[in-house]
Amino acid sequence: QVVMIFCSGGFSPLDSFDYKPELIRRHGEPLPGKKLITFQGEQGRLTRPLYPFRPRGESGKMVSTLVDHLGELADEMCFVHSVTTKTNTHGPAENVMSTGFTLDGFPSIGAWVSYALGSEADDLPAFVAIPDPRGKPQSSVNNWGPGFLPAAFQGTDFNAARPIRNLARPTSITPAADTATRRFLDALNRKHLDRFPGDSELAARIASYQLAARMQLSVPEITDLSTESRSTIRLYGADSRNPLKAGFARNCLLARRLVERGVRFIQLFNGSYQTGGEGTSNWDGHKKLKVQYDVHGPILDQPAAGLLADLKQRGLLEETLVVFCSEFGRMPTFQKGASGRDHNPDGFTVWMAGAGVKAPFSYGATDPFGHRAVEHPASVHDVHATILHLAGLEHRRLSIYHNGIQRRLTDVHGDVITDVLA
Repeated sequence: QVVMIFCSGGFSPLDSFDYKPELIRRHGEPLPGKKLITFQGEQGRLTRPLYPFRPRGESGKMVSTLVDHLGELADEMCFVHSVTTKTNTHGPAENVMSTGFTLDGFPSIGAWVSYALGSEADDLPAFVAIPDPRGKPQSSVNNWGPGFLPAAFQGTDFNAARPIRNLARPTSITPAADTATRRFLDALNRKHLDRFPGDSELAARIASYQLAARMQLSVPEITDLSTESRSTIRLYGADSRNPLKAGFARNCLLARRLVERGVRFIQLFNGSYQTGGEGTSNWDGHKKLKVQYDVHGPILDQPAAGLLADLKQRGLLEETLVVFCSEFGRMPTFQKGASGRDHNPDGFTVWMAGAGVKAPFSYGATDPFGHRAVEHPASVHDVHATILHLAGLEHRRLSIYHNGIQRRLTDVHGDVITDVLA
């Protein structure tokens, strides 16, 4: 099973997990080399981390106070500090992290995993996407879409505050009438499917109706967090007076409950598409990074750490891979005339924890300023190949014939990062 925590907007490793003493020493100086023009224009000077770093755990891994709770779990983490991606634009970069391609229309990693492995639960979807309490990410359903895989393998999106839409039976319809109607509809659909056996969308609809009937019982139960102990609620921060933190905490609790029930792939989003201006609802800190990260950090930190700690204490982390990612990182400089960092696709951090990875462990590195990956650069395809490997899948063999070509999550690229494997 896989839980992917996706920080939408471009989470800054330089202010969290990628400690750069040289960046601190050279604060206020120009970045060595030619004049730098990035996504939003000319760059200013090198800017030290906006949060202090300190050693964590027995490993002494340096993690900043932006993510204090997660930092205390650094000994459980396997850091890949040298990830690169194909684009510095949010939508296409979200597509790359979720599907391997910049363009829309390709299957998401969760869809590939559910296509290959199916579901362990017969009353829940194999793949669930949990949007942030503030809304959906910029690429929206592309992050959990089926692409050209059969439609049955797309993610089902719901969260703790917004349950699956149109699931409950209307009170005006009796259970007997509901059952009879579904059986009649199923007979009509199957008769139609016999005439058009290649219609995957119809097959997916039939499967979804059948699954929906089972979920009418399972989903209300799994989203009812009142059965959680008070200590568990406190662990996640679901009792916070901050409604956004409490909302994300409940989503993290929901993710753990889905793991317990056998859901194969869970995509858990922190941050949503821009609402109220740049960087106000996600990690896109162009203009006022410190002000905005002071808001976003507490929403993310304790709930995500609570999820990781809870999975471990329940023995679930042994069989569950947790992946923490964003679509790209951020620059070591402030933008000229601003107090924030621009997009950086050339070197950022992804960490993993749980099933099959070394911990504590750090792999790869960016340059002394955190600008570019220089030691063991790893593409998103490499990250995907590694996730599939840890799920028991060979990424070069997981393919489907589409429009005259054998398509893969990793395209024609990707190598398993063997050094991170336990």
